[in-house]
Amino acid sequence: MTKWPRCNTDPVHTDSKDRPADQAPDPGPGLGGSNLSHVRAHNERLVLSLIRTEALSRAEIARRTGLSPQTITLITRSLSSEGLIETGEPVRGKVGQPSVPLKLNPNGAYFLGVKVGRRSTEMILINFMGDVLQHRLEYYAYPTPSCIMQFLSREIPDIMRSLEEGDIHRLHGLGIAMPYQLWSWSDTIDAPAASLEQWREFSFPAALAEITDLPIFIENDANSACGAELTFGEGHLYPHYAYFFIGYFIGGALVINGSVHAGHTGNAGAFGSLPVMDEQSPGRLVQLIDTASVHLLESNQTCRAMLKGDYLDYDSAFWSSGAEAIDEWINRTSSSLAIAITSVSSVTDVGAIIIDGGFPAHIRKRIVEQTSDALHRFNTKGINLPLIKAGVIGPGARALGAARLPLFSRFLLDQSVLTNTGG
Repeated sequence: MTKWPRCNTDPVHTDSKDRPADQAPDPGPGLGGSNLSHVRAHNERLVLSLIRTEALSRAEIARRTGLSPQTITLITRSLSSEGLIETGEPVRGKVGQPSVPLKLNPNGAYFLGVKVGRRSTEMILINFMGDVLQHRLEYYAYPTPSCIMQFLSREIPDIMRSLEEGDIHRLHGLGIAMPYQLWSWSDTIDAPAASLEQWREFSFPAALAEITDLPIFIENDANSACGAELTFGEGHLYPHYAYFFIGYFIGGALVINGSVHAGHTGNAGAFGSLPVMDEQSPGRLVQLIDTASVHLLESNQTCRAMLKGDYLDYDSAFWSSGAEAIDEWINRTSSSLAIAITSVSSVTDVGAIIIDGGFPAHIRKRIVEQTSDALHRFNTKGINLPLIKAGVIGPGARALGAARLPLFSRFLLDQSVLTNTGG
């Protein structure tokens, strides 16, 4: 592909103490395609983005982009020669030559994604279509730079060895999704403050330079999960939505015009910090993170007894145990979410609220249903309530969203650009 000028999707490291980097790709000059030679890379990205979810003929690509048929032919020949796209089965019409659809070659590119969590870290390898080809997982009592680097030092070379020799050059980057300011959570996750304090000065790019020369991208874990829903889930159906991911702690993100919006200082979508009233302590104002996070359930005595020292993961049998503690937790979570959604809807006019988390689908379904019920019991006069929807990615959203970062940096454009091309 043609080399694209530096933009805000080039490899970056964002220290936890700094403003999170907005990883949404720069749409480049203009909203549609252009025949000018200096935007050749933009046009290539545009073509790849259009055919990522739908096989299209060259004629249809030309129609949607406004590019000339000759330009589309040149671009698709180049992409085909690089192994990025392939042809589908010809579609015969009533007259004329059959139409030959073009689609992404799933093996045309690969990307690594890493989620650093409070209780576990995981790494995935995805192909050009976002299919997970490799998955690695490790648990710990609390995250430290040393334990994460031991995991990465072992797993990155091993995953790379799993690729065919001719495919190594098709591995285009490593994205990392992690909570910001990890050092500030020592009390909540019962970790030594000195151990977590190491994150304040730790630099992933510097540490990873001894392991790999892949471009490194870092993003807040909730934003990454939201990006996964936007790209690989059903987020593209809603140009504006608020996203809640209930993990060990709850986090959120905001999508505006088809792009994850971090805001001027990175606070946009930091829904875990929203003030809510706690039903268990009437009259007490707390943050959403204190009432709607998995760690609250994990600390429950019934849960602790059943887990027998293990951590409450998405596949833990406890979720299907029918324990009363789960019902109480879902009620508390849903009630708090309804309050937060009312606040969000009063400030920003989104069409949907998408809720996902690190638990089984049947738990997510109950939370969505009970949140919707609770919301309709409130006095919401003066605002139009958004749709309450379940996310479709699930527990792997943060790692998948991390792998999305190098995918977008190298090859794709965001949804707002495609909308303006008629795609």
